[in-house]
Amino acid sequence: MNDMVLQKLEGGLLTITMNRPERKNALNPDMVRGLVEAARRAADDPEVRAVLFKGAGGSFCVGGDVKSMAEGRAPLPFEQKLANLRRGMEVSRILHQMPKPVVAQLDGAAAGAGLSMALSCDLRIASESCKITTAFAKVGFSGDYGGTYFLTQLLGSARARELYLMSPVLTAKEAHAIGMVTKVVPDAEIDAAAHDVALSLAQGPSIALGFIKRNINNAEHLALEDCFDGEAIHHTRCGDTADHKEAAKAFVEKRKPAFRGE
Repeated sequence: MNDMVLQKLEGGLLTITMNRPERKNALNPDMVRGLVEAARRAADDPEVRAVLFKGAGGSFCVGGDVKSMAEGRAPLPFEQKLANLRRGMEVSRILHQMPKPVVAQLDGAAAGAGLSMALSCDLRIASESCKITTAFAKVGFSGDYGGTYFLTQLLGSARARELYLMSPVLTAKEAHAIGMVTKVVPDAEIDAAAHDVALSLAQGPSIALGFIKRNINNAEHLALEDCFDGEAIHHTRCGDTADHKEAAKAFVEKRKPAFRGE
């Protein structure tokens, strides 16, 4: 297993941890390969019902390893660089499209491609001291890992232009105020808070949560009638699940339902 990307499955929750704390989890080729593999495992493994995506050492991810870029290596042909980047960007697509909830734990810093990956997730729980920035313009890049897509979908094109062209560094509370972050908690509580949210989703009605995510993803690009069709199909399928029957029974019995993802 790639030691730059740690995986732990417990109670239906897969925790994926970027593990280069000495570099604030900056992305290098080995880490990128590990992240794509972990995301695919999360999407394909039926034992995984939700994902917690985080970084080791008190920081989420500062994006690409700019220091190693600056050191210079033998230049690759344009086509090879393009293919390598596109393969790595799959992590954002998989996290965004998989029919399972994904929670990003943001502490320390979330910048560049790190922020892009966080934006691909469904929820973002941030510590108060976390700093958040697109960062690309400051290092002469235009952006990757889907950040321009996700930020535009999340906040609209006017705000996305501001955050990419001017590249301000936002506090967690500022990011929360404009809708980039789901919740802000004290630094000492970030591990427990993010884990609790992710675990609650892993213990939820997995089939219904997957369909909810698909409905919202459909709304990003489908026409209204197509979204209606999708909602109707998914709602009807949920009605036949054991989880729905358990929820209805629990409602009548005035107790908390025990979902099994079935």
